[in-house]
Amino acid sequence: MSATLKSVSEAGTSIWLDDLSRERMIPNGKSRNLATLIAEEYVVGVTTNPAIFSASISQSSLYSDDLKALAAQGHNAESIITELTTADVAQACDLFIPVYERSAGVDGRVSIEVDPRLARDTSTTVSQARELWAKVNRPNVLIKVPATVEGLPAIRTLIAEGISVNVTIIFSVERYKAVLDAFITGLEERHNKGLPVSDIHSVASFFVSRVDTEIDARLKSHSDSNAPSLLGKAAIANARLAYQHFKEVLNSQRWKKLESAGAAIQRPLWASTGVKDPAYDPTQYVIDLVAPLTVNTMPEPTLIAVRDQGTYKGNTVVGHYETSLRVIDQLASIGIDINEVATKLENEGIDKFIKPWLELIAAIEVASRQ
Repeated sequence: MSATLKSVSEAGTSIWLDDLSRERMIPNGKSRNLATLIAEEYVVGVTTNPAIFSASISQSSLYSDDLKALAAQGHNAESIITELTTADVAQACDLFIPVYERSAGVDGRVSIEVDPRLARDTSTTVSQARELWAKVNRPNVLIKVPATVEGLPAIRTLIAEGISVNVTIIFSVERYKAVLDAFITGLEERHNKGLPVSDIHSVASFFVSRVDTEIDARLKSHSDSNAPSLLGKAAIANARLAYQHFKEVLNSQRWKKLESAGAAIQRPLWASTGVKDPAYDPTQYVIDLVAPLTVNTMPEPTLIAVRDQGTYKGNTVVGHYETSLRVIDQLASIGIDINEVATKLENEGIDKFIKPWLELIAAIEVASRQ
């Protein structure tokens, strides 16, 4: 077992896998199936997204029989996808129940996302989130909702209704603050109605590597002599400043009131932690973002890199706020606005999930006709 993964886990950063497929859930069917990862690699949760499901369903024969049966029953392509994905998530949730119970509901979580085409539609997002919550019907599922402006009221509503949520596609501290406020407001609404808040859990998925990809491209073509010195620094600085706000909220009287009622804080989750630039250390978006009460969801290559070559450095977030703010200020001084970058990445992120989702629908339609 990896000493580095063990140290990261014991430091308070929960290790989740950013992947799910039926092959991973076959006992002994795949050398690194979920059971193996749970037992040997400190994996205590799973995240999915439309791109992951598109790849797993379209590239595996394990879905063929169910697909044929559902088509024969008259399900359309989108209904078939819902049946297949919720079945996979429910099975993964069952596999993680021991982790869920051991961690008092904090970990052992599996996420499933609402249709990415609903990212700008508040009411339909809420409706589909309710449907997914009921269909999976597991206490350890998280419903993924995008952190768009339209997603914020959906988050508040779902939390107030007692639905645990993974808020996704967060790229800026400004939006993260709004997400955490929506979560707390939802809890307050629930608590004020005399309803329990102790069984609700949430994470806020703050995307990392894509920030460096976008900003590095701008820096490499920038005329300012200081631009090269900022390469590869924006993403980690951005995430560390988000954690600074998290700590401020965690220590606020507003939160203490909910905490005394049994509420669990919405943890920051570092997403998109696989490096996009091969020149960078493949472990940096894990090793340099270790802090208590966080989650890091990793694609398997990143998990392996951390296991085999990661060097644990302790808490690498607290104590780095001033230098992180300096990086963001330096970027602003040469005309790179982190909030403008975040808006661009949010729009692109939604499109990157819609495209494979539409491709999957088309593939299912063809298979159904056959």
